[in-house]
Amino acid sequence: MQLRVNGVTEDVAAKTVSELLDSRGIDPTTRFLAVAINGSVVRRSDWSSQSLGPDDDVEIVRPFSGG
Repeated sequence: MQLRVNGVTEDVAAKTVSELLDSRGIDPTTRFLAVAINGSVVRRSDWSSQSLGPDDDVEIVRPFSGG
């Protein structure tokens, strides 16, 4: 299915937020990690049950080091 992830349209096999994070190698326990679908923030406790649909707009925001 196609999703727009952080502004880039791509084909993904993930069906939930948790699966999407796992497929990207993102540790879901990372502090300050946030996910929004179609402009609405998804609570961390709902990531394993929050399903993704075709053409959803997903934003994954996480801290990174650098300057």
